[in-house]
Amino acid sequence: MSRYHGPRVKKMRALSLDLPGLSRKSMERRPYPPGEHGPRSRRRPSEYKRQLQEKQKLRINYGLGERQFMRLVREAGRSKMPTGHKIIELLERRLDNVLFRAGFAPTIPAARQLVNHGHFMVNDKKVDIPSFRVKAGDKIAPRSKSEGLAAILETWEGEWQFRPDWMVVDVKGKVAEIIALPPADTIPFAVELQPVVEYYSKRL
Repeated sequence: MSRYHGPRVKKMRALSLDLPGLSRKSMERRPYPPGEHGPRSRRRPSEYKRQLQEKQKLRINYGLGERQFMRLVREAGRSKMPTGHKIIELLERRLDNVLFRAGFAPTIPAARQLVNHGHFMVNDKKVDIPSFRVKAGDKIAPRSKSEGLAAILETWEGEWQFRPDWMVVDVKGKVAEIIALPPADTIPFAVELQPVVEYYSKRL
């Protein structure tokens, strides 16, 4: 399964959850699944469906394809940390997510495009790989010729609600510094990690 490119609010309605990394929009106006039977109450989901939904929340919010996400889960499983906690750490350390969290971009897809176009540096070196993993001590900033881009200033100059405690942001200097590795409770939406681990334990 490839990265999702369809209607974003529709996907959030299917998961019954706003995904801030996926879209600036909210499903508040229609907080029920899409389709003619969406507003009606549905029976309790099966355990398999619950596992599927929880892993889809992560995969779609962070914009990973199924194979890419499976490789990340496999890597997390080799860690000494609990697998679910390591999955979150690896996802949050992606450069495209870090730009979103810092406020350089309004969504992760927008951040991914900025990285692909070479607008950002990590420790004064240009990085154009969205999956690049930052580490504690790294400093992320736009290139000098990119500082004035409207796509960056749009969110950077406003009040941004998704900046986590594991980074320090210098708004005036347009620099974000990673001061710690992301903990498991850092993500800005509700997700159960154990169903995700259980889903892939049967497939890896």
